[in-house]
Amino acid sequence: MDFLMSGLAACGACLFTNPLEVVKTRMQLQGELQAPGTYQRHYRNVFHAFITIGRVDGLAALQKGLAPALLYQFLMNGIRLGTYGLAEAGGYLHTDEGTLSPPRSAAAGALAGVMGAYLGSPIYMVKTHLQAQAASEIAVGHQYKHQILPPQSWKVALAAAMVSGIAVVLAMTPFDVVSTRLYNQPTDSQGKGLMYRGMLDALRQTARTEGIFGMYKGIGASYFRLGPHTILSLFFWDQLRTLYHTYTK
Repeated sequence: MDFLMSGLAACGACLFTNPLEVVKTRMQLQGELQAPGTYQRHYRNVFHAFITIGRVDGLAALQKGLAPALLYQFLMNGIRLGTYGLAEAGGYLHTDEGTLSPPRSAAAGALAGVMGAYLGSPIYMVKTHLQAQAASEIAVGHQYKHQILPPQSWKVALAAAMVSGIAVVLAMTPFDVVSTRLYNQPTDSQGKGLMYRGMLDALRQTARTEGIFGMYKGIGASYFRLGPHTILSLFFWDQLRTLYHTYTK
C-alpha cells in the first residue's frame, strides 16, 4: 500500500509541476558548452520561458514528456517512499530501546533513494529528450526525434485515459469512501442514518478518527477499477468518433 500511495501522490503532483520541469530542462540545456555572450538566449528567465514555449511551441508543449514523467515519478517515489515506509513499519529504523536511530534512518533513506534513482534513470532520460524537443527557432541542446505515440493512434487515447484515471482517483476517492459509508450505515425506523448526519459530517468523522489515509481507503481497488473503465470509455468514444467521421464524409 505504501508503494501505491507514494506513487499516486507523486503522479498527482507531477500533473502540476511538469511544466516547470519542461522549463527547467530547456534552461539547463541553453548555452551548453558555450561561453556566456556567445549564444542566443531564447529563455531569459522562468516567466519568459513559459511565455516563449507557449507562444512558439503551443501550450501543450508545456506538458511535453508527461507520460514518462508520470511513470518516472510513480516508479521512483513509489520505491523510495514505499521502501522507507516498509522499513519504518518493520521496526528497522529503531534501536532495541525503541528510539529512532538516525544512522539507520539515513541508511534506509539512502538505500531507498539509490534503488529509485537507478530504476528510474532510463525513464528520466526519455523524459528529458521529449521535453527538450522544440521548434527550430527556440531549440536548445541536441534535438532527439522520439515519438512515443504516433498522432491519431488509439494508444494516445489509452495514455490520456491512464493519466486522467490517476487524477480522478486522487480527487474522488474521499467522496467515494464517504458515499459508500453513507449508503451502508444503519438507519432508524424512519430511514434516518444513525452514524452520519450527511456528507460533511462523514468526511469530518472519518478524517478525525482515521486520519488522511482513512479518506483514501480502497484507492488501489478504485484505480484498478476506474483505470480500465476510463480507458475503455475514452477508447471506445474516440474510436466511435473516428468511425462516424470516416463513414459520414
